[in-house]
Amino acid sequence: MALHLSQLWLPIVLGTFFAWIASAVIHVIVKYHNSDYQRLTNEDEVMDAIRNASPPLGIHSFPYCVDMKEMKDEAVQQRFIKGPVGLVTVLPNGLPNMGKLMVQQISFFLFGCILIAYCATLALEPGAQYLAVFRFVSTVGFLTFGWAIIPYSIWFGHLWSMTARYLLDALIYGLVVAGTFAWLWPAATG
Repeated sequence: MALHLSQLWLPIVLGTFFAWIASAVIHVIVKYHNSDYQRLTNEDEVMDAIRNASPPLGIHSFPYCVDMKEMKDEAVQQRFIKGPVGLVTVLPNGLPNMGKLMVQQISFFLFGCILIAYCATLALEPGAQYLAVFRFVSTVGFLTFGWAIIPYSIWFGHLWSMTARYLLDALIYGLVVAGTFAWLWPAATG
């Protein structure tokens, strides 16, 4: 007998909550992500230059090259060789809206847990052994919460050490959610 997604509402909700708590511990207490970003030695000058340019919100690349065909142009090549080469993300001015960001982070975990639960209903039966549920959900959880971060190191210059820390986060979230699902997995009926 197959499980229905609605039968996993409690592990979905508690998995979301426990993953959010794990995230808070990582970012507020352990703080190993504090080294993810570095300060520019001329931060004030760079901020003044960006402020004076008034770029729209979003990601801006420099040197700007919208099409790889432009890379054949000697002038474009020289701009890349001369450098710097980078990406700047322009966010709204002001302090971060932590309430909005927390809701988005909780939503990330909630939708992740719903996806994990859906996969689990396709692969596991009611009454599945704790370890079988744990292994399956932890694997799917790791993939759900982390695998997509890798292209940021491949294409956008994120340091691999930063990506490794985010993959560690994904592993922690996957294990926390797996423990919750395995603990609350529905028993076989009849």
